Amino acid sequence: MQNNNFLPLNTRRFQQRAQVETPDTVYWNRLAKPELVKEHNTIDYVDFSPSDPDNFAVTCSVRVQIYNLVTKLVVKNLSRFQKTAYGATFRQDGRLLAAGDEEGHVKLFDTTSRNILRLFKGHTAPVHRTQFTADKLQLASFGDDKAIRLWDVANEKVVQTYGDVHTDYIRAGAMHPQTSHMFVSGGYDGKINLYDTRAETAVQRTLDHGAPVESMLFLPHGSIFVSAGGSQVRVWDLISGCRLLTMMSQHHKTVTCLRLGSDGRRLFSGGLDRHVKIYDVSTYKTVHTLTYPNAVVSLGVASGDQAVVAGMVDGLVSIRRMIVDSKPSHLKKIRADRASKQFRELRRPNNSQDVDHTVRERAKGTGLQRYDVHLRGFNHKKALDEVMAKAKMEKKPELVVAVITDLLHRRSLDKALTDRPDAMLVRFINFVCTHLGEVRFMRPLMMAASTILDVCERQLVAYSQQLIVALERLAAAVRAEVKLTAELMRLKGAMDMLIGVSMDNGEVAHRPAYSEAKAPKMQPSSAAESYVVGKVQVE
Repeated sequence: MQNNNFLPLNTRRFQQRAQVETPDTVYWNRLAKPELVKEHNTIDYVDFSPSDPDNFAVTCSVRVQIYNLVTKLVVKNLSRFQKTAYGATFRQDGRLLAAGDEEGHVKLFDTTSRNILRLFKGHTAPVHRTQFTADKLQLASFGDDKAIRLWDVANEKVVQTYGDVHTDYIRAGAMHPQTSHMFVSGGYDGKINLYDTRAETAVQRTLDHGAPVESMLFLPHGSIFVSAGGSQVRVWDLISGCRLLTMMSQHHKTVTCLRLGSDGRRLFSGGLDRHVKIYDVSTYKTVHTLTYPNAVVSLGVASGDQAVVAGMVDGLVSIRRMIVDSKPSHLKKIRADRASKQFRELRRPNNSQDVDHTVRERAKGTGLQRYDVHLRGFNHKKALDEVMAKAKMEKKPELVVAVITDLLHRRSLDKALTDRPDAMLVRFINFVCTHLGEVRFMRPLMMAASTILDVCERQLVAYSQQLIVALERLAAAVRAEVKLTAELMRLKGAMDMLIGVSMDNGEVAHRPAYSEAKAPKMQPSSAAESYVVGKVQVE
């Protein structure tokens, strides 16, 4: 056999596929590494100033602090609270800031002088969220007393009260961005209420989110609003009678906060699963994910995507700034650059010479690895010894498995393990036990485990104590994998049954009740159980 006819061993079969690069991933990967600021308690709310995008308010414990995005320092400290402060929100012009507190009060601050301009009293329980109306003249407060109050900012009086509109705490609300007479509220009873202050009836429509509502917001045009609660984010169409447009379940724990970015073209959702998901509002598909060190409970996005600030449950504030000056047109620019590059490649003239299609002798490659040389010469023991060096077994297990797989295909693994020192067999067994549970290695290593048992069974000399311990470890590892596979098969059967019942709800409602007396009683069969386990072992 000639050198140039032997193909080197393929060791790339276990490599993972690279993440697909999209314009959104390129864009959001421009966010710099997070800079952390530590507070003493959970970060309840984060809000950016509309008038000064470099300043953002952080509500934590008994104070509201306004940070500068560039220096990461506190520029203003609003500490006129006796108890815990909640949900500090800027007015649309950035000149006023409203915050609720645990006493049930709503305080209105002048962001320039830090003075309290108004003190609204009326709630009998903590107020967690406050929102300004679109005309900037009124302020809505959502309280744990199951009531919503509209306040007149100028004369410090209550304009309207909506009492007992929910049966549990009201922790979310959003004002319509275009009209000042419409808003929505979400409660821990899982309900969403739509209000029109001009109508005689308080609640115009009630929707069911299906879980305690944690956050709500309107899209900029005002015809669509979004609610978050449980592990779901739901999108509702206000124009078509509050119809549910779509439901997104990208989080596996509670979604705590919602924000808009890219001038309303991207939706952010943060959750207790330590992730912030970014959605395209035109398709409602996830385009990017940000990961944080702890559960995210509040979120803020600066104008023009200049920064993303996340508040966490342990008091950490994560600040991630765009490396370049972000403008709303950057996503379009990325797509345009990508399209122009592809167009230039297609238009590029072909200056290469004519291709000679005559079959010539193959060019010499980069050479074979040492284990390839041994495999080419059918020295299977030396090939196995070459890859079972300590460094390769620890850093490149896929290389060891590739050689084992090749030997299995040649039906020579048993010969490579026969008449070997106990130390080498123990090292081989330890490798199999270590990586047996990995999905990418399981099939060849299961066959390798069967082979090593056959080799040891044919061994005439007495086993050493070290080899006996290694074989016991291998038996325990195989039993654990078989047990896990059997449990997964039972779980799959139970899930298939539940899914089948849920898809057949309409038919089940019309079927006669099934009598336990007429049902045949199933007795546990050890033979059946052993057959299942044996089947798993064979597979």
